[in-house]
Amino acid sequence: MITDFSTLEMLRMNHPAWRLLRADNAPLVSAFLCRVFVVPNSRFEAQSDLIEALEDFLFTLREERGDDAFPKSAQEYLNDWADDERGWLRKFYPEGQDEPHFELTPATEKALGWLESLTERHFVGTESRLRLLFDLLRQMRDGSQTDPKARIAELEKRRTEIDSEIELIRAGEMPMMDDTALKDRFQQFSQMSRELLSDFREVEHNFRLLDRQVREHIATWEGGKGELLEQIMGERDSISDSDQGRSFHAFWDYLMSPERQDELRVLLAHVLGLSPLEEMGRENHLERIHYDWLDAGEYTQRTVRRLSEQLRRFLDDQAWLENRRIMDLLHQIENGVLKIRETPPKGDFMELSDASVSIDLPMERPLFRPPLKSVIEDVELESGEPDMDSSPLFAQIVVDRGELQHHIAKSLQLNGQVTLSEIIAQYPLRHGLAELVVYIQLACESSNASVDEETLEWIEWPTEHGRRRAQMPRVLFVKGNV
Repeated sequence: MITDFSTLEMLRMNHPAWRLLRADNAPLVSAFLCRVFVVPNSRFEAQSDLIEALEDFLFTLREERGDDAFPKSAQEYLNDWADDERGWLRKFYPEGQDEPHFELTPATEKALGWLESLTERHFVGTESRLRLLFDLLRQMRDGSQTDPKARIAELEKRRTEIDSEIELIRAGEMPMMDDTALKDRFQQFSQMSRELLSDFREVEHNFRLLDRQVREHIATWEGGKGELLEQIMGERDSISDSDQGRSFHAFWDYLMSPERQDELRVLLAHVLGLSPLEEMGRENHLERIHYDWLDAGEYTQRTVRRLSEQLRRFLDDQAWLENRRIMDLLHQIENGVLKIRETPPKGDFMELSDASVSIDLPMERPLFRPPLKSVIEDVELESGEPDMDSSPLFAQIVVDRGELQHHIAKSLQLNGQVTLSEIIAQYPLRHGLAELVVYIQLACESSNASVDEETLEWIEWPTEHGRRRAQMPRVLFVKGNV
């Protein structure tokens, strides 16, 4: 608990959550953001959807309190709430979209959670929280116990309790949890599930801050790659190896287990179907809370991937710049050599600091070189006049393979087998030799077609200048080839 006066005064002036509670329009901001983000467990919303929802909300309030109650438009309110001075919303552009989106900041969610705790609750459960505290203490004790005998004794004690419960059930005495205990535990589950989503938002916010620092660091860096990468990777490892990072990865691995997902889905379906819980007016979001956890975790993982992509892009850019610098040096050497080719200098004109031979082992060579990026200039295109006949570009012959297969299948409906010359006699060639080649290709690809090399036959087709014909081996199709 913070008891320092200076710290509390600084938080009162600078912390977004405290500024929200002190704001004149705090009820408007809190009610709307809670309705749009907290109740449906929405991670972010598009600007157009938020403006429409806020306009409806303002219209209802103005009917109750007068037209002068809230003079600004919905767009102005959203921009005010997302500016750096307030920091209640974060405005950003998702990857691949040109419409701004908004999401709650961790500070705003903390303020909304505190406001929710001020409301009077008709039922306050205490037993489940006490049991949870005992379970946490037992887990810490068992997880830190180094004496094997003590751990075995505790496991045997638990096994004895389980065996006793099994014997009671077999004897017909099945202890059931009453309605009060069910409501107590369900209230605790609902509260913790919401707090977990809030924690996700704060973890993602911390990773996003690290991503922004890396981008700024790269943009202003003028030293070598190795030193910069050492600093960046050190910061990233410090986040991943921190207590918060390890806890998040442990949670993600636990939740991503297919067995755990199936178990969670079955447990939720069973618990939400209990009749005592329906009297509490349970919230609909609990039916898909595990999907919200997955979405929130994936959103956090996506932020970490963006950091890795930023590092990779920096390496590619640096490699391109270094290769360009090496080529410039080589060109300078070539120009210098050409200038003194006819009049070489007299005497010693160059000194070598080291006369030994440098040996590069094969395994010391790099295994990968990033590809060079092509520079595309932004030049406005000018329309010109064609100086050639472009009609041949559009006079292309396209042979429809599906139509030829249909001709073969239709000819085989009346006969068990048919030759290519018979098919062409029934369906004359319209594209000449090109269509004939496609027929031959279909025969080669089919397992129910054969070519008789010893028997030759003539294939004729009409042209603009008369008729043409070609002599070729007999091609025979049988049923089942199409």
